[in-house]
Parts: sequence; C-alpha cells; structure tokens
Amino acid sequence: MRRLLSKYRYAIIFWLCFGIFRTSLADWNPIPSGSMRPTLVEGDVVLVNRVAYDLKLPLTDISVFALENPQRGDVVTFTSPKDGVRLIKRIVGIPGDTLQMKNEVLWINGVPATYLDAQAISERISPDQSIAGIKLTELASNSQRTVQFMPQVRARRDFGPLVVPADSYFMLGDNRDNSADSRYIGFVPRRLLIGRAHHILASAQILDHWMPRFRRFGAPIL
Repeated sequence: MRRLLSKYRYAIIFWLCFGIFRTSLADWNPIPSGSMRPTLVEGDVVLVNRVAYDLKLPLTDISVFALENPQRGDVVTFTSPKDGVRLIKRIVGIPGDTLQMKNEVLWINGVPATYLDAQAISERISPDQSIAGIKLTELASNSQRTVQFMPQVRARRDFGPLVVPADSYFMLGDNRDNSADSRYIGFVPRRLLIGRAHHILASAQILDHWMPRFRRFGAPIL
C-alpha cells in the first residue's frame, strides 16, 4: 500500500485538490430537462460559481461566512427542499417580497410584469413530437429575461399572494408551464443554494445524435 501511495502520490494530490475545487469553488452542471427553456436547453453544460453567495465547508451546506446576497433574476443551482435533487432555476423572489401569479402574469410587490416581443414557437419534446408555445421577454422588478409558455400543457398558472420568508427564495423555471419549481417544491432556504450559473460551457443536441451546438459554447446566461 505504501509503495502504491508513493508511486501515485502526485495523482492522488491532484484529484484531492480537484475534488476540493469542484465542491467548494466552481462546478459544472448538465441540463437534463427543458424547464429553463429558452435560456437553457437540454444538453447544455453550465458553469457554476459556488462562492457567489457563501463560502461553505466542502461537501456540506454549512456556510463559513456570507459573501453576497442572491438577487432577483439570478440563475442558480440548488438542492430541492422536497426530495434532495439538484435543480437549476431562476430567482424571482427574495426575502420579504410579496409574490403572486394571475393567469401566468407574475406580480412582484404589487407590480405586474410586462411581456413584450411575443413569438410563436414549436418546442421539440421527442424525436417525432413537438408542441406549440409562445416566447416573450418578461420585464419584472428592474430585470428581464426570455420566458416561454405552452398553453396545451397542464400547469399551475395562478398562486398567492405569498410572502417570501427570511433566508429563503422563490424559484421559477423560464419554461413556465413545464417546470417543477417553487410552485410545487416550496421556498428554497439559502443554505440549499449551491451557486450561480453564469456561462454555458458546452452544448450538444441530445435529441439529434449529440451533435454539438458550437454557437452556445461560452455564451453568458442572462
């Protein structure tokens, strides 16, 4: 055993350092579903800044100290409070916000979001099936993003009003009618946030023989 440790000590040191780096500072996250379409699509791999908000002990949810507060509009990875699965969504509500959704329109602190630039889309959900939808620019609380709706899909299009508790956040997927977000899993405590997703590292078409989407490589996540 000593001979093996001595022979491979540099490789062991490298992988230990790599593991600490990935669990403490930076990470990457594959996108397995369409819940963040059109911002992120299946087959994207995103870069995640694990120290965007808190410096945590490796392999734990224990924060050593807070660095910055998450903001509305941030795209974040986190552990689901419902079943422990890692998810990626957008923060739409921060502590103290009053949120409501009326017939798909998001309200933040009594002010409705504005929706512009409507475009009809057809989303491919399998190699031989597509579903009609609409893509729009959503302006809400001094931030904007592109979201989409699919009227044929059964979804929760109304909720609230509700107040976001202290040290918690309300998440929505940009694909509003196909996302298991805070409408279903509840508020997300800050301790369960993993990090902020900021760029697409790589992308491949999982429904088309994993052909690379080179135009998405290195794109910022807005």
